[in-house]
Amino acid sequence: MQVYVEKPKCTGCAHCFDVCPVAVFEMKDRSSPDANNDVAPDNEKWKGQTLPDVKAKWENVQDGHNHFHEKYEGGSGGLSVAVQGSACILCQACLIECEGECIVITDDTNNVYRSVYK
Repeated sequence: MQVYVEKPKCTGCAHCFDVCPVAVFEMKDRSSPDANNDVAPDNEKWKGQTLPDVKAKWENVQDGHNHFHEKYEGGSGGLSVAVQGSACILCQACLIECEGECIVITDDTNNVYRSVYK
């Protein structure tokens, strides 16, 4: 299994981190040198900017999450990084819960799954 997060879309909601039963995801500060420690292609790595349409959709939502905050603050903020993608069991919990619709999973037969927020 190969898993990565499209960082320019990540809101920092931490839902993937919260629901994953096998700890595929870790939350990292946006300025962390580890913010791109997954297999995301270069165009999906964190380069300091969130996609404008994602930011516009989520920046004023009052749902208890620290969307787009620099640091992970114990519940939200920062960026999600799929540091243990090979541990994925394809339960798809993260794909359903991801607000930024930024998770991509490729299974062992090259089927690609993308998050679509519920």
